[in-house]
Amino acid sequence: MGLLTQGHPLSWEETVPYVDYIKKHGIIQFIELYHRLKNREGDQLRWGDEIEYTVVKFDHENKKVRVSLRAEEILSRLNAQEEVNALVGTENRFLWRPEFASYMVEGTPGVPYGGLLACFNVVESNMVRRRSEIRGLLKKDESVMSISFPALGTADFTFPKTEPHPEDINGAGRSIFFPDEGIYAGHPRFKNLVRNIRGRRGEKVCILVPIFRDTNTPDPFVEDFSQCKDDGQSSRVAKPNYIYMDHMGFGMGCCCLQVTFQAVNVNEARWLYDQLTPITPVLLALSAATPVFRSRLADVDSRWDVISASVDDRTAEERGLVPLKNNKFVLNKSRYDTTDCYIYPCSARYNDIPLEYDEGIYQQLLDGNIDTYLAKHIAHMFTRDPLQVFRERIEQDDTKSTEHFETIQSSNWMNMRFKPPPPDATEIGWRVEFRPTEVQLTDFENAAYCCFVVLLTRVIISFRLTFVLPISAVTENMKRAQRRNAVLEQKLWFRKGLSTCDTPPEAHMISSCARPPEDMVEMTVNEIINGYKDEFPGLVPLIRQYLDSADVDVDTRCTISQYLNFIQRRASGEIMTLASWMREFIANHSDYKHDSIVPDSTIYDMLKMMDGIAQGDVHCPGLLGTFRSRTDSHIPMAVRRAEESFIMSKIQRKLMSNLQSITPQLS
Repeated sequence: MGLLTQGHPLSWEETVPYVDYIKKHGIIQFIELYHRLKNREGDQLRWGDEIEYTVVKFDHENKKVRVSLRAEEILSRLNAQEEVNALVGTENRFLWRPEFASYMVEGTPGVPYGGLLACFNVVESNMVRRRSEIRGLLKKDESVMSISFPALGTADFTFPKTEPHPEDINGAGRSIFFPDEGIYAGHPRFKNLVRNIRGRRGEKVCILVPIFRDTNTPDPFVEDFSQCKDDGQSSRVAKPNYIYMDHMGFGMGCCCLQVTFQAVNVNEARWLYDQLTPITPVLLALSAATPVFRSRLADVDSRWDVISASVDDRTAEERGLVPLKNNKFVLNKSRYDTTDCYIYPCSARYNDIPLEYDEGIYQQLLDGNIDTYLAKHIAHMFTRDPLQVFRERIEQDDTKSTEHFETIQSSNWMNMRFKPPPPDATEIGWRVEFRPTEVQLTDFENAAYCCFVVLLTRVIISFRLTFVLPISAVTENMKRAQRRNAVLEQKLWFRKGLSTCDTPPEAHMISSCARPPEDMVEMTVNEIINGYKDEFPGLVPLIRQYLDSADVDVDTRCTISQYLNFIQRRASGEIMTLASWMREFIANHSDYKHDSIVPDSTIYDMLKMMDGIAQGDVHCPGLLGTFRSRTDSHIPMAVRRAEESFIMSKIQRKLMSNLQSITPQLS
């Protein structure tokens, strides 16, 4: 969702005079916050998920599905209930926030989940109730689905009907496909982002996705945009055999699943950021769910590069198309892409790609006593300009606010995000956000992926494991992970054996993935999840080993086992990804002509079945298997007390061990 500040947003032209000021003071704010909270210790694991939902409306008579532009109305009622609960002292079970599109809502748990293992048994229940709460506010023929809508940008894809106006010089996006009415209007952030990305770039964004070549797909596949009233821009940039899109909504209008968790301290947060970065491509491939864009069947299964291109505000100079004149850098990636560097000191040897950063900002950070590894990460983020500046918020107290820092930090959309504590929320510590996962159709799947990622953090911390690869390998893996059927057909670079941070393997600096180091090998997702020969045990077996050493109640262990079994079978191909399931459904539909164009009737029938699966009315073992959790909305008090007692005994044993180790030194 990003930073939602109230006020009057500046256009890009109005923002330009303040860019350097905002960057300078954003760095000052970060330095102030870092030194105030760098010694914060002892925070417990607290975590939560963010799920984005799409509100759709079924037209049964004409066999068509549209997105329903009622998000603002629905959110106003959901937020009103939150306020009532706050007034009467009732805990909110869920929190609801706006997202980019006027058909999207974002839901999170009302309070974070805690560090008890029993919390894993309430996640799915919370998601089920969350979805139910929205459903109670829907109108006839509407539904809420955790999907990326496959017909965005097609003719008549919204309800009520809207039209794009590329000729409108005052329009936010000036898209030939996506109308401004599709952008959430309840907060000025979203339209202003669209307008300022286009303004800074100097033209509309250009999204090109390879078309899937079916038996009747024209060769070349070409679309005619010559009559689209956008001064010929679309005709100039569209390419044969690619699906062309031209608006932020095609990326940010897709839905996703994200997990944020709190670390014990800043060092653990930095370390987890690094260790999870190589895991992000694995989850991207494993959760593939977006094979259709603009009702065209694509040759990719993920939305990642689509979002990247949809917010690419780089100028022609920054993209290397013309020599540098007005800009400082050639930037190799969009501001939404894979991370370019690790931030924990012992991982630095794996930072093997050139890092662009402003020397002045880097020096400002060093002068502020920020270590070189974190300073380079922050300075690299600050090669991007602020896109969202509010007239009333330019002058700030840098000792109390981090708004200028966050306006740049929150619009650097990486696969991982390192999140400092908010300056005004003492209960929140240093956090890490895991961002690549595609949202899943059902609450069971979404809970399974969330719990898997959080359990993996416990494994990494408990066993002191390190998964870091050369950062160039992670970039390559993210490209491979998006390809069609990547979960089965692609191989990703990964460590072939277990290593701990206490005994790290020898570093091998490489210039490209063509010459991998000795401790890195190409594995399938199945091998990463379930095990590779006798050399790597697999991520799920490692989680099971961790659970065997923990005190877990029967219901929670059953639920977690169901999640892990499901993930193992999806990795092995026994259960399809949603992307593969959608491809199979489309290929077998009588109205599909195998020409890569998916008819409205096919999308209608597909989404109708998907909605039935999500609600539990349709059983689909090919997509979900036959798994069923024992999720519950509450943790039994006896379980809570037993687990808290177990945790306290472990802490006491650790303290005693530490005391015994230092006693000889004192005597």
